[in-house]
Amino acid sequence: MSRARGAARTTFLSLRTRNFRLFFFGQLISQIGNWLTMIALTLLVLHATKSGVAVGGLVACQYGPILLLGAYGGLIADRSDKRVLLVITQTLQMAQSFTLATLAFMDHPPLMAFYITSLAGGIILAFDNPARRSFVSEIVPPAQMSNAVTLNTALMTSSRIFGPALAGVLVVTAGYAWTFMIDALSYVAAIGGYLLMRKGELFPVPKSVRAKGQVREGVRYVRTVRELYVPMVMVTIIGIFTFNFSVTLPLFVTHSLRGSDGTYTIVYAVLSVGSLAAALRAAHRLSPGVEHVVRGAFLFGAAMLLFSLTPNLLSAFPTALFVGFASIMFMTSATAIVQVRADPAMRGRVLALQAIVLIGTTPIGGPLLGWACDQFGARYGVAIGGVGAVAAGVWGRAECRRPLHADDPTGAVGSVVSA
Repeated sequence: MSRARGAARTTFLSLRTRNFRLFFFGQLISQIGNWLTMIALTLLVLHATKSGVAVGGLVACQYGPILLLGAYGGLIADRSDKRVLLVITQTLQMAQSFTLATLAFMDHPPLMAFYITSLAGGIILAFDNPARRSFVSEIVPPAQMSNAVTLNTALMTSSRIFGPALAGVLVVTAGYAWTFMIDALSYVAAIGGYLLMRKGELFPVPKSVRAKGQVREGVRYVRTVRELYVPMVMVTIIGIFTFNFSVTLPLFVTHSLRGSDGTYTIVYAVLSVGSLAAALRAAHRLSPGVEHVVRGAFLFGAAMLLFSLTPNLLSAFPTALFVGFASIMFMTSATAIVQVRADPAMRGRVLALQAIVLIGTTPIGGPLLGWACDQFGARYGVAIGGVGAVAAGVWGRAECRRPLHADDPTGAVGSVVSA
């Protein structure tokens, strides 16, 4: 019993901090709302076009701006009061959701308007994402940072459990417009959380001084630290080929497995249950290494390949659970090592680069995987993701075992590989 209580105290350590509690629960409500819009918008476009390429194009609008603007978003985060910046970006995201709701209330809204509004949301996200992720380290004491990062991942995955399931109910019973409207209202929780934080209890890092070449400086910094460089390249590969669930999953469930919209949201929720289990397990680990990232990539690849072989909906549920668990074991390790290893003055730019290679690569992989699903079947799209993750693991293990030389630009980082 005492061991269980000790494990619980370790797992939820950072929730003892008041400001982190405000952040955590405000973001939980807001992120559930986010998933309402993501699922509803995907289904709206899929029903209107019945095209994987069209869904991939929507994803490109949502995440393409991160590829182009993400590095500058990270620089702005390093230069700014992140709490103020986040209040601004979250307010703009609320306005975007209200716009989607207004369009959906119209009798015959032009599909292009949804794409344009999604593009605007993507531009906002390019500045919101690095600020929000790097702000976590300013809410808790340094000793709690790794735990806070993994709990933040648990937060995101919890929203993926409730969000898709709730979206499935709302789309069927209330329609697209009210689904978007509820998302807009959910931002009140996040904005309120930021405004209620006690500024004197934050742990701000020094702001970056304006100078030329600061974005390039961030890229060079990542390249000189192997514990940052190796996970970053692996996340790039997996971001392109594997993490395009918003494209491959609805096509796989509705076309290959002959499921419905409701089935798709249930499968997504089951996948997210596995993700939450992985995030809570990872919360016990206080010092992740690159080897954890490599193992996570192999596990993720195996799960995706197994999922691609699923013959029916009944067997899709346990394999989706495995996919969710494996995906977050990989991503939590990759995120935590970057948060812990990055220099505080560089953290915003480093996390922005990670967002670029994970989310910003979606516009590259999304349309390609959508085309592959249209041409060869959704099973092949899922299998491509599995092969991509395994390839990333193979490269990561080889790179970690490559001997370091005195002039090696990636620098010595101690014992990177533990096995």
